[in-house]
Amino acid sequence: MLDAVVVGAGPNGLTAAVELARRGLSVAVFEARDTVGGGVRTEELTLPGFRHDPCSAAHPLGINSPAFRDMPLDRYGLEWLHAELPMAHPFPDGSAAVLSRSVAETAASFGPHDAGAYRRLVAPLLPKWDALVRDFMALPLTTLPRDPLTLARFGLAGLPPSTWLMRRFRDDRARALFSGLVAHAIAPLGGLGTGAVGLVFALAGHARGWPVARGGSQSISDALTAYLKDLGGAVHTDYEVKRLDDLPPARAYIFDTSPTALARIAGLGSYYARFRYGASVFKLDYALDGPVPWTAKEARSAGTVQVGPGSRDIAAALRAASREGRAPDKPFLITVQPSVMDPSRAPSGKHVFWAYGHVPSGWDGDLTDAAERQLERFAPGFRDLILARATAGPPELAARNANYVGGDIACGAVSGLQLLLRPKLSLSPYTTPHPAVFICSSASPPGPGVHGMSGHNAAKAVWRRIRAS
Repeated sequence: MLDAVVVGAGPNGLTAAVELARRGLSVAVFEARDTVGGGVRTEELTLPGFRHDPCSAAHPLGINSPAFRDMPLDRYGLEWLHAELPMAHPFPDGSAAVLSRSVAETAASFGPHDAGAYRRLVAPLLPKWDALVRDFMALPLTTLPRDPLTLARFGLAGLPPSTWLMRRFRDDRARALFSGLVAHAIAPLGGLGTGAVGLVFALAGHARGWPVARGGSQSISDALTAYLKDLGGAVHTDYEVKRLDDLPPARAYIFDTSPTALARIAGLGSYYARFRYGASVFKLDYALDGPVPWTAKEARSAGTVQVGPGSRDIAAALRAASREGRAPDKPFLITVQPSVMDPSRAPSGKHVFWAYGHVPSGWDGDLTDAAERQLERFAPGFRDLILARATAGPPELAARNANYVGGDIACGAVSGLQLLLRPKLSLSPYTTPHPAVFICSSASPPGPGVHGMSGHNAAKAVWRRIRAS
């Protein structure tokens, strides 16, 4: 009998397996697809030699993850690559606000009215970032916070809606950039706790940047897999699990799946019936004949570029996708330029480009034209550089990854109490009514993002249960 079986070889499933194997337990991972990765993959989606990330591309949470930082993943080929600027947010006049490693440079890009307000917001938290990120990503807290005062200060700023936090800023440059940071939650800006989302992404950028993985995001999954195998763990691909009886006997079963799939496989009935899935995205991957011709010079040297432009535009786009059930006429785009940091991702002189805009759950339309018209506003001539494109709306995203129910790449709405208390209102969110069954996907705390902390935290719950038995 195995000590633990993990279903799903995404970053959380692999991290859970590694954490248990490090404690000397026998572990096996079972993955439905023929390769590991979940949402952390790299594939040639357009033309030969152009290596695209179908889902996650930039990794501010990955490089800051306590779980990943505690593992020797660099020995297994993981290398973080940085652009000159972590992120830029261009405006129609050719200028840009930036998220720099430097708080002073970031604040200066907002203009004289808001530079001081931004420094006062982030400067007190940044020196305590390592303790803060461990406390924040361990939510719900199972141990005392390492730095309760800093966590409380972060909570006072971040738990209210982001629209409240942005009242600190007088001009729209700061509000627009911060709105874009919050938009990673794929939820309306006025939701409870959305200020924390923006703060986390800003602080992560200042602390260690927004890098890509050399060779593509698949390098993260491959490093975790190689480390797990060195620890004695096993990985089985092309193995679909429809019921618990499909798996070998084990003391614990940990699911890196959606709550819906877990309930079906483990026979949990309506246990997760109140869990809500959120809006989706429309994903675009491009093979380009050259770099994106941004008007703003800052955008040309940034790894991630937010294409908005204003805070009201971003709010309207998120509201359309999340509440109004329609695709926005002028989408807000989150874009990444992997080949700016890693030329190996495309043939010499060519580039790969990554983008998505927000759309309703299950939407079956095509956002390509609206997205490219938006890009042309800030990078005239973009369309002339397109050699090939690959697109994926909610149905295609759900087909690629069963965790993306309705195309929800966050594996559950990141809004309301479900921002932190997911998938159930519980102090033990990784356990289920079945004493040997646990959940470790991004449907559990601390939520979406490539950080492995849901798996890390779930592994601790499994370890406690096994030791107690």
